[in-house]
Amino acid sequence: MGRKVTVATCALNQWALDFEGNLQRILKSIEIAKQKGARYRLGPELEICGYGCWDHYHESDTLLHSFQVLAALLDSPVTQDIICDVGMPVMHRNVRYNCRVIFLNRKILLIRPKTALANEGNYHELRWFTPWSRSRQTEEYFLPRMIQDLTKQETVPFGDAVLATRDTCLGSEVCEELWTPHSPHVDMGLDGVEIFTNASGSHHVLRKAHARVDLVTMATAKNGGIYLLANQKGCDGDRLYYDGCAMIAMNGSLFAQGSQFSLDDVEVLTATLDLEDIRSYRAEISSRNLAASKVSPYPRVKVDFALSCHEDLLEPLSEPVEWKYHSVGEEISLGPACWLWDFLRRSQQAGFFLPLSGGVDSAATSCLVYSMCHQVCEAVKNGNPEVLADVRTIVSETSYTPQDPRELCGRILTTCYMASENSSQETSNRARDLAQQIGSYHISLSIDPAVRAVMGIFSLVTGRSPRFAVHGGSSRENLALQNVQARLRMVVGYLFAQLSLWSRGSRGGLLVLGSANVDESLLGYLTKYDCSSADINPIGGISKTDLSAFIQYCIERFRLSALQHILTAPATAELEPLTDRHVSQTDEEDMGMTYTELSVYGRLRKVAKTGPYGMFCKLLHMWKDSCTPRQVADKVKRFFSKYSMNRHKMTTLTPAYHAENYSPDDNRFDLRPFLYNAGWPWQFRCIENQVLQLERRERQDLDGMD
Repeated sequence: MGRKVTVATCALNQWALDFEGNLQRILKSIEIAKQKGARYRLGPELEICGYGCWDHYHESDTLLHSFQVLAALLDSPVTQDIICDVGMPVMHRNVRYNCRVIFLNRKILLIRPKTALANEGNYHELRWFTPWSRSRQTEEYFLPRMIQDLTKQETVPFGDAVLATRDTCLGSEVCEELWTPHSPHVDMGLDGVEIFTNASGSHHVLRKAHARVDLVTMATAKNGGIYLLANQKGCDGDRLYYDGCAMIAMNGSLFAQGSQFSLDDVEVLTATLDLEDIRSYRAEISSRNLAASKVSPYPRVKVDFALSCHEDLLEPLSEPVEWKYHSVGEEISLGPACWLWDFLRRSQQAGFFLPLSGGVDSAATSCLVYSMCHQVCEAVKNGNPEVLADVRTIVSETSYTPQDPRELCGRILTTCYMASENSSQETSNRARDLAQQIGSYHISLSIDPAVRAVMGIFSLVTGRSPRFAVHGGSSRENLALQNVQARLRMVVGYLFAQLSLWSRGSRGGLLVLGSANVDESLLGYLTKYDCSSADINPIGGISKTDLSAFIQYCIERFRLSALQHILTAPATAELEPLTDRHVSQTDEEDMGMTYTELSVYGRLRKVAKTGPYGMFCKLLHMWKDSCTPRQVADKVKRFFSKYSMNRHKMTTLTPAYHAENYSPDDNRFDLRPFLYNAGWPWQFRCIENQVLQLERRERQDLDGMD
């Protein structure tokens, strides 16, 4: 009868420029798709070269090697008798395009260039590619000779077209096109396309998964049809973690859900669906059918191939599923942990080194490594051969099989409490207790000899000895004495990261982990080149509020009771002298604002795109029940003054996992000057004038009441 189709989509952990590894993962996904009975397989955006090649897209080598991989795919018996849809860059008439290359049985059916490029936030596709602007038009593309020799084709269609098989019609979208106001699937569906495909390179942001799911389900709810979404997963070489979530939907319902976080390099989803369900669903939507009667047709590439079989009456159909979302605590526990795993195995280092202070931030970072160890042990238990091979390489033991996350953590995580004369016994105990519970190799040392040595050099040269403020010193002296402690911790940290394993008779070096949260980075509440300076920072894109929620999650999920004391303790840098052996310095007092306020400022500055005056106007209403206009003005001025004075620190910020849309990352995401007029004279004067008007009006209202 021929009405049931089995289609496959996937999530692949591709790595930028790892052409050999990318090829093998693509082949494996196609093989799995065929084993599951699929006759069409969709892969992620730019999967052949890896999405995050950035300026390597300008290199002819990237184009050459992509075609070489395509040739290997065309030539492989694995790709026979299944329509394969892969992503790669293609140059057409000296213009680079982000393309889908769709082929079947050694014949390229269509090269479909992306029509809407992602060019905001972390995405800069217009820097490397040009969007295809000729809607519903195709041209002839002359194939490279290496491809011609395999396909026996000289030219193939290049442009905005759809595929017409014997039994249905398929149309492609690429990532950003789903998010545009008028997505291609709208007109394609009106023109009779029944299967929509979307190859994505979409990264994880906390609380974002629902947006992707809603877009896909709504696309098929309004217009009917099957929608497949593929996505990259894992860290392909920079700050982003691509979070999978491959899915298959039909007529507004989901039929297959892929994992958002996983250590599996290849994940394939399939669904068997009835084409007649699409046709009957569309038939009763009269508004859709009236629009369809007027739509301009797409060029159709005829394919002598069917996705269905003649005898499919007894073929079981897939059942709808309900999407399962992670809590914020789970997202933080899983996403950055998977990112850390990719960084560790691909950097070929032997583990991590973490300065553990006894505070929430470094505790959260250590818990992420512990969570990673849990995922590694679980993957090995489930028979993942790649994870087992990687962990054996990391620990330099060919027969090692991890079973206990705590034991594995002891092998790959070294924590270090670096005390000074300003450190309290409470933080030392908290760091020690947490290290014992997660199983890390823990070191406790004092940096006081190094501090005295450095300050001795200064005193010897200048004849002056700076003092803390509590001992009568100036604010400049006080800050310098804090900074020298913080910076020496970085030096000591890197020394132990390089030689700690050597001192224990083991091989390799350790990646240094940073633990400055997104709110501290935004304000610049950190010492330049201190312990915030590290190789990577898994919490650098996460707010203090969310980190506290994550700590609470770890208390319950991993039964780490030591975290309870850390969670309730006041946040402190412990860089100033103690008072009666107790901490006298707290972060929020130093900053002059709370972490909750910082999160609000961060979202208004970046997400709402407000400057000082715009932020004041919004906060005037948001905080009207708790602050006067004068208090709001003072808070906004304090934030922008400190933010602008410290913006230069963002230029040296440790590469951090991107998890928030208000990240101040200066590298690609938050492009702003780092030398400001920190007085903001014009902007602050506008705020002041507005405050004076409001105060004058309030006095007049009070006088009128009298």
